[in-house]
Amino acid sequence: MKLKLFASIFAAIMLTPTITHAKTRLIVNCFWPPKHFVCQDILPTWLDEVERVTEGRVVGNIPPKSVAPPPEQLASVEKGVVDAAVQFNGLIANRVSGPLVAMQPFVGVSDAEVMSQALWDTSQRFFPDEFDTVQLLSMWVISPGQLFSGTDTPITTVDEFKNRKMWALPGPLAAMSGSLGAGVVASPAVQSNEVIANGVVDSHIGLGGDAIASFQVIPYVKSMTKFSRAVYTTSFSFVINKDKWAEISSEDQAAIMAVSGAKIGTMAGAKWDDVGDKVFATFEENGIEIVDVEPSLEQAMVGAAKPITAKWLADAKAAGIDSQGALDFYKQRLVELSQ
Repeated sequence: MKLKLFASIFAAIMLTPTITHAKTRLIVNCFWPPKHFVCQDILPTWLDEVERVTEGRVVGNIPPKSVAPPPEQLASVEKGVVDAAVQFNGLIANRVSGPLVAMQPFVGVSDAEVMSQALWDTSQRFFPDEFDTVQLLSMWVISPGQLFSGTDTPITTVDEFKNRKMWALPGPLAAMSGSLGAGVVASPAVQSNEVIANGVVDSHIGLGGDAIASFQVIPYVKSMTKFSRAVYTTSFSFVINKDKWAEISSEDQAAIMAVSGAKIGTMAGAKWDDVGDKVFATFEENGIEIVDVEPSLEQAMVGAAKPITAKWLADAKAAGIDSQGALDFYKQRLVELSQ
């Protein structure tokens, strides 16, 4: 009798479905080239940390190639095409204003890790909820963009600058370059190679050391012009779909934010500087000259930048942000963090 009872209980146990906790799986897009360190290091490290702090309840993967072009990273997250992605803020200036505080010309410094921390601090204080259609995970700022000449003549004077056909990042750099008289071709950084390599332009402004290597434009660089201050810095926002975020428990959300925010942002900034420094160290062997800018050209570019910052201050204020307060705070944090 006991044997029959045991057999029936054992059979019942074997027939009972195993109860498991479903994992939340994230598809995290990377628009950089597949071998770029964001796709190979920054985002995979973040996913590893997310899996660790949630004890495997939240996991993810990165598609082998980008599922959307650079301008549509935010839109792809909003529509649920992917769950999370990094957006260049310069391409969504019609949507958000706050993150552009770090993209005002002649405001940044040479330390991307410092700028990333300062931007995150500024965002949390002055515009924490500006991304209202997605959940903001992090922000970061990358190493300053530089001015490069593709001809044997370096660009050091206003006359030399205005006689150039120049590729520039869309936004402030394109506007500044155009206002000084250069013929400008503007496009996202990932499209810079096709413009530069095909001889459409003879110079370019806005790419850092990592970018000229990643986008394979070093063969078309003859010299780099060095300024006394960072002419321009670029900021990015890392966001996740709101519905996907809502699937995650509040405890796991808190754990994820603890490894996101400034933590992943400063890691990204430091990586950009490290990679860029290694590229600049190869300039001599590649026959690339580094020259100092003439003060007149730097002053002219500072003058060309003033209307850009004035417009940003007005636009951000109209969006409900204390723009002057945010700009002053960002500058202050740069000084404090640089000490």
